Amino acid sequence: MTNSHSRIGNLRPHELPHYQALLDGTDWASLATPCGTGESLPTALARMLSPDPFVRSAATDDALREVTHQNTIYEATVPVALYVAAILHHPAVEAGDFGHVADTPPRRPTLVRLLEWLSATAYDADDECVAIGERHFGKEFLDEYGQMRTFRDLRPAIFSAVHPLLGHDNAEVRDAAFVAAIPLAEHPVLTVHRAELVGHACRLLATSTNRYNRDRVLDAMKAWRHDTSDLENADDIAARERYARLKAERDSGWTADGADGYSEDPPF
Repeated sequence: MTNSHSRIGNLRPHELPHYQALLDGTDWASLATPCGTGESLPTALARMLSPDPFVRSAATDDALREVTHQNTIYEATVPVALYVAAILHHPAVEAGDFGHVADTPPRRPTLVRLLEWLSATAYDADDECVAIGERHFGKEFLDEYGQMRTFRDLRPAIFSAVHPLLGHDNAEVRDAAFVAAIPLAEHPVLTVHRAELVGHACRLLATSTNRYNRDRVLDAMKAWRHDTSDLENADDIAARERYARLKAERDSGWTADGADGYSEDPPF
């Protein structure tokens, strides 16, 4: 945790800035990253819009790696998240990478990768992480963790870019968008989308075999107080039982180690 605050200015929580305004108007060199500052980020972020899919893929790796470490929201994470959201509908991102060229290894679509990163980042700042942080560090947790607070405040703006992709023609994009929408929609002004999201949850559970996505969706449905018994398949039940067994073994190990062991890991 850090006491420094993001340098995102007076952005309105519901308005997503244009990606070029973010790129040009952010003092990247002043923003902390896991290994220094974000001075190299503008170049990588700009290259994410390259018409060359290989350049775009490498730039995505470079940019997201700069702000991804130990489930932490860094100063540079917030403007990168806004930039990523702002380019989701850019032609180079939305229309590219879905084909496969012979004699080359398949690439995961940049759009899916960006949605998955937004999803992971949103989960690193979700209500559960805040609750864990407050148990470990006190009720002033978010006051001292300004980057997380800023990200959480801007969830409606990010959601505004993710939401249209819930109806994308590509199933992988639809599922990635929905899993990203789950933690974003914890923001109070977004709860009005809950009924719509339940419909998408039922569709995903009826069609997807992706273990990670199914776990996230089932957890969300339970949090929304929906009975999931008719939505779970045999693999879901086996996974749930396996997770419960591993948790019991872990808790037992902590108990044996003494009272100082945590029952959960801090969110960073």
